[in-house]
Amino acid sequence: MVIESFSLMELFRMGGVVMWPLLFFSIAAVAITIERAAYYLYHNLDVDNIALKVSEYLNKKNYRGASEYLSGMTKKSMGARIFLALVKQKKDDQAFSEYRTEKAAETEAVKCINSLENGFNFLTALGSLSPLTGFLGTVTGMIGAFRSIAEASEVNAQIVANGIYEALITTVFGLVIAIIAMISHSIFSHIVDKFASGVEGACSELIAQISENT
Repeated sequence: MVIESFSLMELFRMGGVVMWPLLFFSIAAVAITIERAAYYLYHNLDVDNIALKVSEYLNKKNYRGASEYLSGMTKKSMGARIFLALVKQKKDDQAFSEYRTEKAAETEAVKCINSLENGFNFLTALGSLSPLTGFLGTVTGMIGAFRSIAEASEVNAQIVANGIYEALITTVFGLVIAIIAMISHSIFSHIVDKFASGVEGACSELIAQISENT
């Protein structure tokens, strides 16, 4: 039995017009995945080490030193931005307010997490739309296959097999795109959830430490 191989261009042509939106979806899924990965690598999501260093400043009641330390890291560190909002609240407000300090840190944390979650909705949409679009291509391909059967003077297995083979190409492409999108979404969601959990715990400890030192 000889198995014929096809290039991507040949498979794309065989898949029909539905392959065009699938091509767009594939480019979008890969682009968002690469952009998010680069964003996370550029923005340091470490929390524990920064919180430990800030804690050392707070033990000495050196709020200005903590603020200067964090200010130098805010460009690349999400955790530093949140801790800076927390420390500045104490530095600027000599009458310590735990509520206002928590709100300042919470507001900055929401901004950071929202920026980390950019593109998540697109990945979810791509994970849903890609297989549906692939199934649409399969249905239209099957319609073409049965039309060929209806128009053929003699029906044989090759006519049916070729039509089904071509129709299923779009399903395969749609499922592959959906898998890429959903895997990326799951990994990135785990990273963001871990960061949010770490920030929440660290902020609670730092606020308690400030409260004890006040």
